[in-house]
Amino acid sequence: MITIRQASVTDAQFIIDFQLFMAKETENLDLVPGIVTKGVEAVFQDLNKGIYFVAEFENKVVASLMITYEWSDWRNGNVWWIQSVYVLPEVRRMGIFRQMYSYLKNIVENDVNLRGLRLYVDKTNTKAQKVYQEMGMNGEHYQLFEWMK
Repeated sequence: MITIRQASVTDAQFIIDFQLFMAKETENLDLVPGIVTKGVEAVFQDLNKGIYFVAEFENKVVASLMITYEWSDWRNGNVWWIQSVYVLPEVRRMGIFRQMYSYLKNIVENDVNLRGLRLYVDKTNTKAQKVYQEMGMNGEHYQLFEWMK
């Protein structure tokens, strides 16, 4: 059985490790562990930065994601951005992300101050795009542009 819950500070090391694994796997980046540690800890110290959620399988944390917030003046409410998604390779294809998404969607549907869910995905990550489309999300409306220091 898979359990989804809001992460606690005791989950921080799992989340830190997951971020390091994800960067290496998806972008072949070796992140600086100390910087990632401080970044994850900052979220737990200030919930205005975001919220982590984790999935457990057989009493082990096997996935995590972070929610950040976007204020929408058009909708007079917050949109939750799903970021930093990672599922351990040995439990992929078990529907864990789908369950995490469903859990978040239920929260949004039942909170009058929340307006929706968004995420971004690498253009080459067609597997993830297919999953998101199958869950009823669409990527047809916006294109992401960025400048990063």
